[in-house]
Amino acid sequence: MDHGNPAAAAGGVVGKPSEPEFGARENYRVVKNIAVLGFAFMIHFTAFHGTSNLQSSVHSDGSLGAYTLAAIYGSLILSNIFLPVMVIRWLGCKWTIVISFVTYMPYLAAQFFPRFYTLIPAGLAVGFGGGPLWCAKCTYLSVIAEAYSIIKQRKVQADYLIVKFFGLFFVFYQLAQVLGNSISFWVLSYDDEIAPSNGTVHKINISETCGANYVAPVDRQLSIPEDDPLSIHRPDTVKLNILTGIFLACMTVASLSVAIGVDSLKRYNTTRAGSGAGVSGIRMLVITAKQLTNKYQLLLLPITMFIGVEQAFIAVDFTASFVACGLGISSIGFAMISFGSANVFAAAITPYITKTIGRFPMIAVTAVFHLALIVFMLLWKPTDQYWAYSAIVACWGLADGIWLIQINALSGILFPGNEEAAFSNFRLWEATGSVIMYATSPVLSTFTKLVCIMCIMLVGTVGYTCIELMEYRIKKEIAGKRFEMIERTD
Repeated sequence: MDHGNPAAAAGGVVGKPSEPEFGARENYRVVKNIAVLGFAFMIHFTAFHGTSNLQSSVHSDGSLGAYTLAAIYGSLILSNIFLPVMVIRWLGCKWTIVISFVTYMPYLAAQFFPRFYTLIPAGLAVGFGGGPLWCAKCTYLSVIAEAYSIIKQRKVQADYLIVKFFGLFFVFYQLAQVLGNSISFWVLSYDDEIAPSNGTVHKINISETCGANYVAPVDRQLSIPEDDPLSIHRPDTVKLNILTGIFLACMTVASLSVAIGVDSLKRYNTTRAGSGAGVSGIRMLVITAKQLTNKYQLLLLPITMFIGVEQAFIAVDFTASFVACGLGISSIGFAMISFGSANVFAAAITPYITKTIGRFPMIAVTAVFHLALIVFMLLWKPTDQYWAYSAIVACWGLADGIWLIQINALSGILFPGNEEAAFSNFRLWEATGSVIMYATSPVLSTFTKLVCIMCIMLVGTVGYTCIELMEYRIKKEIAGKRFEMIERTD
């Protein structure tokens, strides 16, 4: 087993006790490790995203799908705080990733027999495996970036390589949304008639019952009568089982790819020093709570929760109240391809646009754009045209990508030396926002949810603006004092 230092993922100090000798082709081996790791995450989350996006529509009886997603993100909150350091210290980074991948598999297997007593425990397992998984991934990429810098005789800084390696990794990861939704659309719509009748017998007025007007049928069972005006008809069980089998195979391939194709970190472990003790779960909880005494952190909480809320809305409510209601469940994958593609595009262009116009104008434009989109969704009368749903979710994906990158970066910029606590708070409150949306999804109408999302975004944007104004005043005061000091010296 490898013994990757978890301190890197928990804020440990990086040292350089010794610089081992590597072979001439070691740089290719490092690139191979990144490529295999990225491929494994892509295949794994192709299955996870493809399954999760269907939950609220396929398992709508008793809101089982929404509660399952709430269980996933609720356990993820606890997992992020208490498990990563302990698990990585025990298993090492490579095998933590492999075992964490395996913890997702019961969630896929439970799709064959979806009940509360199968899906909820399986969802909890996903959340508990998710914390160590992402922490181990971050540690692995950081360690091999340091090793690659040594291979290149320190001609390339490790900090730059970490950013570059993470960028390469996320190119693979972001494609998972596109691939997962493509597979689900292809399988569920196979042999169906031409849209919009894929999987849905429309005996309803779409413009009046779908979209913002949609109310989830909480207490209805899967055997919904054909004349029920709010029915969302479940796809054929055989197709769902075929889709689940494909996704389960994807997760198996992902686990085997890391187990066989990724090198142990003990190969590069000597490039980093640290106590090896890391930060305990209790200590992480303490520093996360202490960070909340910072006024900037408090002002960031609403916009951080907004990110979790808006992502949960797309995964649960948009897929059910807009796409499934208007086009049929088999069309969810097709529409969500646009979301994933737009997310990738936003991640690629946001740094360059921000560099040109600045952070505050970028956030302001995004807030106005997202506000206009929500207002449009509140007023829009749904139709049976594919392109309309794809355009809406693509616009949401653009905004989501920008919010995620900007607020993540701001958490690191505002709290130099306390990034560990800042990012812990980001993960905690983002997941909290998702859990709130998933838990309230069965009891609130889509119109109410959109209004709530809009209000949270406005409050978050005001909080963010306050931070920018305080930063501007501080910089202005510093500049004035420097000017006076120079004047007196003269």
